[in-house]
Amino acid sequence: MLSREEIITIFKDKEVMLEGHFLLTSGRHSDKYMQCAKLFQYADVSEVICKQLAEQFADIEIDMVAGPAIGGIIMAYEMGRQLGVKNVFAERENGKMTFRRGFEIPKGARVLVTEDVVTTGGSVKEVMELIRAVGGEVAGVGSIVDRSNGAVDFGVPFRAVLAMEVISYDPDGCPLCQSGIPAVKPGSRKIK
Repeated sequence: MLSREEIITIFKDKEVMLEGHFLLTSGRHSDKYMQCAKLFQYADVSEVICKQLAEQFADIEIDMVAGPAIGGIIMAYEMGRQLGVKNVFAERENGKMTFRRGFEIPKGARVLVTEDVVTTGGSVKEVMELIRAVGGEVAGVGSIVDRSNGAVDFGVPFRAVLAMEVISYDPDGCPLCQSGIPAVKPGSRKIK
């Protein structure tokens, strides 16, 4: 089992945890940015991290793993491998999460929803609704990083490898802007 310090060292070494001045998807600013997709460039490291998360679900019956595209695809695969169960992913079609490509959730299947980073839990909640709509049962939610500061309640067990408090600022009161540090947007989503 990796310690918190070992995980943070890995995240910094693999450029998963960035420090600077970042424009978040929400429009807020922060001095830290988590880009967990970069972790999955390294199969050996992501295997160890996902194994640590999978062990946290040893007490829960899980039939399948599902993740939201695109960030959750590789993670769902590795979590399915660690748990010895099938994995699928949901993706957006006309702005709405759906299962495509012949993916199905059998009625009554207990599904673990995975996401690399949880901040507001929006994508996870959409996948949870989709699973329930097709007759599945959400057994739990797992993430590499919980960046919600404990604010997200999915109504099912939620476990993460690392909980991080990431302070964010309203752009009008951002001390990083006031100090003249330019903001960058490293993420994958477009800003609204």
